[in-house]
Amino acid sequence: MTLQQRLLEPRALLAPGVYDALSALLAEQAGFEALYLSGASIAYTRLGRSDVGLTTYSEVEDTLARITERVRTPVIVDADTGFGNALNVQRTVRGLERAGAAMIQLEDQTFPKRCGHLDGKSVLPVAEMQGKLRAALDARASTLILARTDAVAVEGLDAALDRAEAYLGCGVDALFIEALRTPAQMDMACRRFAPRVPLLANMVEGGKTPVQSVDELAARGFRIVIFPGGTARAVAHALAGYFASLHEHGSTAPWRDRMLDFDALNRVIGTPELLERAKRYE
Repeated sequence: MTLQQRLLEPRALLAPGVYDALSALLAEQAGFEALYLSGASIAYTRLGRSDVGLTTYSEVEDTLARITERVRTPVIVDADTGFGNALNVQRTVRGLERAGAAMIQLEDQTFPKRCGHLDGKSVLPVAEMQGKLRAALDARASTLILARTDAVAVEGLDAALDRAEAYLGCGVDALFIEALRTPAQMDMACRRFAPRVPLLANMVEGGKTPVQSVDELAARGFRIVIFPGGTARAVAHALAGYFASLHEHGSTAPWRDRMLDFDALNRVIGTPELLERAKRYE
């Protein structure tokens, strides 16, 4: 089933954040119907840095290509600002579509952008963002386009909703109103847009938006729910504990019940099947 077909169903779509082929494979094996390639998580894991516009187009494209070569689950890709003006957006859309994106997210922040749940953001003029979205729609062959506005923190809720309306008028396939502050704001967004277009809810642990379950968000009217950075935060927490234990004990023995052994990891990544396939060519 394509992502477009899945979004026609009334059930909300839950997409966990992933940042490389292994995290994507584990998410697919857990049974998720879509994955979200988080720009912030690429910055966290590839650069060891914050989500403040340091990640480049080529890093996102390379990460996406490695993921889609390994898994079949549709991937929603965070393409930040499109990495430049309307012409840059077209190159970004074409490249990410070639790399296997099922949906490409573009936001209206100025560059350098920053995480949607950090303070100090700024946004483009509406007309400029509309031009970038039209450029994206002209460039895509079949990939869905998701328009994100960060204007709630900059211009207020009413202006953000008006921006979303203007972006929807360009013909985008889904909307993302970032960092809604309260359940009341979430309901206002859903009342205005949910009957007409899939709305995405972004759940960030410790962020601006109240974290709710996919069922709660679906009841409000959201059709796509992402937990984009939770994976990186869970991994960082686990690795911090693992490294502290190894440093203290000089052995992994105290951690063995919280890790896979050699054979178990090979089963997860498909080593037995890979070696069996290799026999065809001997």
